[in-house]
Amino acid sequence: MQIQVRDNNVDQALRFLKKKLQQEGVFREMRLREHYEKPSEKRAREKAEGIRRTRKLAQKKLNKELGIVSIKKPKQATRPKPSV
Repeated sequence: MQIQVRDNNVDQALRFLKKKLQQEGVFREMRLREHYEKPSEKRAREKAEGIRRTRKLAQKKLNKELGIVSIKKPKQATRPKPSV
């Protein structure tokens, strides 16, 4: 994966890289591989994810059929870190 840095704007390129990695699931994969996961726990997690995914798709389909428009929540302001 390559990211172009335009006008020496490294911050913007870094933001773009993080967004790409997030979309590809790299951060999620890293978090899952931090610790060993027993096969039974893995099966339970994958089953729960599948159920969650199915319910979410069914809810979206129902909302689309009923003409309900989802309202996006505004981003919460982050609190500044306390100085030490």
